[in-house]
This record gives sequence, structure tokens and C-alpha cells, in this order.
Amino acid sequence: MQAWLPYMLHLSDPTLPIGAYTHSGGLETYVQQGLIKDAADAAAFIRNMLEHNLPYNDALFAVMAYRAAEAGNVEQLVRLDQECTALKGPRELRMASQKLGVRLLKLFSSLVVHDIGDGYMKQVRSGNAAGHYCLAYGVYACLSGIPLQDAMTAFYYNAATGMVTNCVKLVPLGQQQGQRILYELLPDLPALVKQTFSIPGELAGRCSIGFDIRSMQHEKLYSRLYMS
Repeated sequence: MQAWLPYMLHLSDPTLPIGAYTHSGGLETYVQQGLIKDAADAAAFIRNMLEHNLPYNDALFAVMAYRAAEAGNVEQLVRLDQECTALKGPRELRMASQKLGVRLLKLFSSLVVHDIGDGYMKQVRSGNAAGHYCLAYGVYACLSGIPLQDAMTAFYYNAATGMVTNCVKLVPLGQQQGQRILYELLPDLPALVKQTFSIPGELAGRCSIGFDIRSMQHEKLYSRLYMS
């Protein structure tokens, strides 16, 4: 067994106590508007998010953060953090990214003591950086010795699992339906990682307009189960 495997499972565990279960990432709006009504709709939503949104946003930032940590460049991490903040248009998504990231940083900074992690955390505490989840993930994947390709496969798996869990609760779907959606996505994860590696940094932030709009609309929903 690879020595880094348990650390990868820990870092990407959907049950980490950082509050991810309180966020739907805009999915709640789609369900309330009747745009996602069944398992087929849910599967299409998740696939579109994984293929057209995540590679240009959080996944790409996680890759760039990993490489900045690998180079020992805290200044680059701060620049990436500021860019990530600027590119997250919907306020709820921006706040969710920060809340999850800061909690991940607090959790892992005490477990993986390293100048790069400590330096990034110091910049967050001073207000120079927001501490986005994708950047914190990339930093601690690198500092935990997890190979980048494997770290990003786990990153996509974590994202897919979170979306499936939210669909099961919100649509709602049966647990068997949710697991079928997840299982059918698994063969696509390596290709998504490869795609992410091929995207140049200047394309970071390419958004899906409909998704951003419904994430903004989530703030005004009459009733909400999720914070975003």
C-alpha cells in the first residue's frame, strides 16, 4: 500500500467536520424551481457540474495551489486566493468556499506542521487571503505527500459524493438511485483530472451562467434547508 493513501482518504473524507453538509452549492434552487425532479435530472446536473464548471474553477485552483505549495511560494498562494475570491461572483458560494477552507486550514494546520501551511494560514489571519477550500485542499494534499493526480481524483470524488448526497436529500432520491449515479460517474474521474491539468491558468473562473444565477437566487428563496 502507498504510504500516502490513508492521508488522501482523510483529506478528502466527505465527513470531515468542516460543515460541508450545510451547503448545496445552488442545487436547492434548481430543485425548488422544478428543474431537477428525478434521478435523470440529478445525474445530468452533477455531470454538467463536474465536466463544465469544476475543472475551470475549484479543481483548477486546487491544482495551482498544490504547485505553489510544492514550490514553497506563499506569495503565489495569496495571489491565487485573491483571484479565487474575485472570480466567485455569487456571494453565498464565495462565503461557503471561505468558511469550508478556513475550517480545513484550522484542522490541518495543527496536524501537518509546515512553513508553507503556516505561512498561508498567517496570511488568512491577517486578512490578506480568504482561505478558500480548494486552495487549502491543494496545499495540504501537497504537504501530506499525496501525488497530484491521486489528490485530484479524490477531489473530484469528494465533489461528486457531496452533490449526490444533496440530491438524495433534496429531490429526493432513494439511496440506491444516488449510489447508481455515483457509481456511473467513477470511470469519468481520471479523464476529468487529465482535463484539469490541460487548462491554462488564464482560463480560471470560466463560469456556467445559469448555475451562477441560481446560486444568487438561493439567497432569496422563501424557505431553505442549506446555507448555499
